[in-house]
Amino acid sequence: MTVKDYKKVFVQLQAKPQKLAKYKKHNTPKARKIGKGVNRCRVCGSTRGMIGSYGLHLCRRCFRDMAKEIGFRKYD
Repeated sequence: MTVKDYKKVFVQLQAKPQKLAKYKKHNTPKARKIGKGVNRCRVCGSTRGMIGSYGLHLCRRCFRDMAKEIGFRKYD
């Protein structure tokens, strides 16, 4: 179940607070601690091609756009 589907059910259960509480207890998505979903790009939010070195936390595409501004330089 995706987070989008999880929140969609809230609208249906607004009139029934006990059922809503039970639904939240059993169906809340778990917080990610490991895996791809943990690291996200600061700029675009992508989880693919992450560069975490030097505390950058940028995807490779955003890194290419911002590399000169950050102070990186391409060596031949």
